[in-house]
Amino acid sequence: MTPSNDAPGFQDALIDELMKKSALCWLRYAGADRDHPVWHVWHGGAAYVISGGPEQQLPGIDTVDEATVIARTKTTRQRLLAWRAAVSHLSPEDPQWAEIVDLLKSKRLNLRDTDNVAETWARDCVISRLTPTGELEEPADAMPDSDLARAPVPTPATTRGDLPWVIHKRQSRRPDLR
Repeated sequence: MTPSNDAPGFQDALIDELMKKSALCWLRYAGADRDHPVWHVWHGGAAYVISGGPEQQLPGIDTVDEATVIARTKTTRQRLLAWRAAVSHLSPEDPQWAEIVDLLKSKRLNLRDTDNVAETWARDCVISRLTPTGELEEPADAMPDSDLARAPVPTPATTRGDLPWVIHKRQSRRPDLR
Protein backbone atom coordinates (compact mmCIF):
# COMPACT_ATOMS: atom_id res chain seq x y z
CA MET A 1 0.00 0.00 0.00
CA THR A 2 1.46 3.37 -1.02
CA PRO A 3 1.07 6.37 1.28
CA SER A 4 -1.41 9.07 0.36
CA ASN A 5 0.00 12.48 -0.51
CA ASP A 6 -2.52 13.93 1.95
CA ALA A 7 -1.22 11.92 4.89
CA PRO A 8 0.50 14.14 7.50
CA GLY A 9 3.41 11.71 7.79
CA PHE A 10 4.02 11.92 4.03
CA GLN A 11 3.94 15.74 4.08
CA ASP A 12 6.33 15.89 7.05
CA ALA A 13 8.72 13.46 5.35
CA LEU A 14 8.58 15.42 2.08
CA ILE A 15 9.29 18.74 3.82
CA ASP A 16 12.09 17.14 5.86
CA GLU A 17 13.73 15.62 2.77
CA LEU A 18 13.44 18.80 0.67
CA MET A 19 14.80 21.07 3.36
CA LYS A 20 17.69 18.75 4.27
CA LYS A 21 18.88 18.53 0.70
CA SER A 22 18.51 22.13 -0.44
CA ALA A 23 20.27 24.96 1.34
CA LEU A 24 18.13 27.62 -0.37
CA CYS A 25 14.44 28.40 -0.01
CA TRP A 26 12.21 31.45 -0.29
CA LEU A 27 10.31 33.14 2.54
CA ARG A 28 7.00 34.96 2.23
CA TYR A 29 5.75 36.76 5.32
CA ALA A 30 3.50 39.67 6.30
CA GLY A 31 5.11 43.04 5.74
CA ALA A 32 7.65 41.80 3.18
CA ASP A 33 7.63 43.50 -0.21
CA ARG A 34 8.51 40.25 -2.02
CA ASP A 35 9.49 36.62 -1.51
CA HIS A 36 13.03 36.55 -0.12
CA PRO A 37 15.56 33.89 -1.15
CA VAL A 38 17.42 32.71 1.95
CA TRP A 39 20.04 30.15 2.85
CA HIS A 40 19.17 28.07 5.87
CA VAL A 41 20.18 25.12 8.01
CA TRP A 42 17.67 22.31 8.60
CA HIS A 43 18.03 20.81 12.07
CA GLY A 44 15.65 18.91 14.31
CA GLY A 45 12.61 19.38 12.08
CA ALA A 46 12.98 23.15 11.66
CA ALA A 47 14.79 25.57 9.37
CA TYR A 48 17.08 28.15 10.96
CA VAL A 49 17.73 31.43 9.15
CA ILE A 50 20.10 34.21 10.15
CA SER A 51 19.32 37.77 9.06
CA GLY A 52 20.26 41.37 9.74
CA GLY A 53 23.60 43.05 10.27
CA PRO A 54 26.15 41.80 7.72
CA GLU A 55 23.99 38.77 6.83
CA GLN A 56 21.02 38.36 4.47
CA GLN A 57 18.41 41.05 4.88
CA LEU A 58 14.87 40.04 5.86
CA PRO A 59 13.18 43.28 6.90
CA GLY A 60 10.48 42.70 9.50
CA ILE A 61 11.16 38.99 10.09
CA ASP A 62 11.67 39.69 13.78
CA THR A 63 8.05 40.87 14.14
CA VAL A 64 6.18 38.00 12.47
CA ASP A 65 4.98 34.74 13.97
CA GLU A 66 4.15 32.90 10.75
CA ALA A 67 5.57 32.64 7.25
CA THR A 68 5.37 30.58 4.09
CA VAL A 69 8.45 28.62 3.08
CA ILE A 70 8.74 27.86 -0.63
CA ALA A 71 10.91 24.79 -1.14
CA ARG A 72 12.67 23.58 -4.26
CA THR A 73 14.18 20.31 -5.36
CA LYS A 74 17.94 19.99 -5.18
CA THR A 75 18.36 18.22 -8.51
CA THR A 76 16.24 20.41 -10.81
CA ARG A 77 16.00 23.43 -8.50
CA GLN A 78 12.34 23.76 -9.37
CA ARG A 79 9.69 24.97 -6.98
CA LEU A 80 8.03 21.93 -5.45
CA LEU A 81 5.82 23.04 -2.58
CA ALA A 82 5.06 25.85 -0.18
CA TRP A 83 4.48 25.09 3.49
CA ARG A 84 3.32 27.19 6.41
CA ALA A 85 5.78 27.76 9.24
CA ALA A 86 5.52 29.03 12.78
CA VAL A 87 8.28 31.60 13.24
CA SER A 88 10.11 31.99 16.53
CA HIS A 89 13.40 33.67 17.29
CA LEU A 90 16.42 32.47 19.22
CA SER A 91 18.18 34.76 21.64
CA PRO A 92 21.70 34.29 22.99
CA GLU A 93 20.15 33.14 26.29
CA ASP A 94 18.37 30.17 24.63
CA PRO A 95 19.91 26.76 25.39
CA GLN A 96 20.04 25.97 21.65
CA TRP A 97 21.85 29.20 20.73
CA ALA A 98 25.43 27.86 20.69
CA GLU A 99 24.46 24.68 18.81
CA ILE A 100 22.52 26.58 16.12
CA VAL A 101 25.25 29.21 15.74
CA ASP A 102 27.80 26.43 15.18
CA LEU A 103 25.55 24.83 12.55
CA LEU A 104 24.94 28.14 10.78
CA LYS A 105 28.62 29.03 10.95
CA SER A 106 29.60 25.73 9.32
CA LYS A 107 27.20 26.33 6.41
CA ARG A 108 27.92 30.04 5.93
CA LEU A 109 29.93 30.65 2.76
CA ASN A 110 32.70 33.27 2.69
CA LEU A 111 32.56 34.04 6.40
CA ARG A 112 35.27 36.59 7.11
CA ASP A 113 35.56 36.58 10.90
CA THR A 114 34.93 33.06 12.17
CA ASP A 115 36.36 33.78 15.62
CA ASN A 116 33.92 36.56 16.54
CA VAL A 117 30.87 35.52 14.53
CA ALA A 118 28.82 34.45 17.57
CA GLU A 119 29.26 37.87 19.19
CA THR A 120 28.46 39.67 15.92
CA TRP A 121 25.34 37.59 15.35
CA ALA A 122 24.21 38.06 18.97
CA ARG A 123 24.62 41.83 18.67
CA ASP A 124 23.45 42.57 15.11
CA CYS A 125 21.40 39.65 13.79
CA VAL A 126 18.24 37.64 14.33
CA ILE A 127 18.16 33.85 14.19
CA SER A 128 14.69 32.69 13.18
CA ARG A 129 13.35 29.16 13.64
CA LEU A 130 10.81 28.10 10.99
CA THR A 131 8.85 25.11 12.26
CA PRO A 132 6.35 23.37 9.93
CA THR A 133 2.74 23.71 11.08
CA GLY A 134 1.60 20.74 8.99
CA GLU A 135 -0.31 22.98 6.57
CA LEU A 136 0.70 23.10 2.90
CA GLU A 137 -0.05 26.31 1.04
CA GLU A 138 0.90 24.79 -2.33
CA PRO A 139 1.01 20.99 -2.42
CA ALA A 140 3.45 19.30 -4.78
CA ASP A 141 0.63 18.15 -7.06
CA ALA A 142 -1.05 21.58 -7.33
CA MET A 143 1.47 24.00 -8.80
CA PRO A 144 0.35 27.51 -9.81
CA ASP A 145 -0.56 28.07 -13.47
CA SER A 146 1.22 31.42 -13.79
CA ASP A 147 4.99 31.74 -14.08
CA LEU A 148 5.23 33.87 -10.89
CA ALA A 149 7.96 36.03 -12.49
CA ARG A 150 8.66 39.36 -10.79
CA ALA A 151 10.70 42.38 -11.80
CA PRO A 152 14.26 42.27 -10.43
CA VAL A 153 14.90 44.16 -7.22
CA PRO A 154 16.55 47.55 -7.91
CA THR A 155 20.26 47.52 -7.13
CA PRO A 156 23.22 49.87 -7.53
CA ALA A 157 25.32 46.95 -8.82
CA THR A 158 26.51 47.15 -12.40
CA THR A 159 28.19 44.86 -14.85
CA ARG A 160 31.81 45.47 -15.59
CA GLY A 161 32.86 46.99 -18.89
CA ASP A 162 35.06 45.46 -21.57
CA LEU A 163 38.22 43.75 -20.43
CA PRO A 164 41.46 45.61 -21.16
CA TRP A 165 43.45 44.65 -24.27
CA VAL A 166 46.20 42.12 -23.47
CA ILE A 167 49.42 41.74 -25.50
CA HIS A 168 49.63 37.97 -25.22
CA LYS A 169 45.94 37.37 -25.72
CA ARG A 170 45.00 34.22 -27.56
CA GLN A 171 43.47 34.86 -30.96
CA SER A 172 39.71 34.54 -31.04
CA ARG A 173 39.67 33.10 -34.56
CA ARG A 174 41.99 30.89 -36.51
CA PRO A 175 44.33 32.68 -38.92
CA ASP A 176 43.69 32.27 -42.63
CA LEU A 177 46.53 29.99 -43.88
CA ARG A 178 45.71 29.95 -47.59
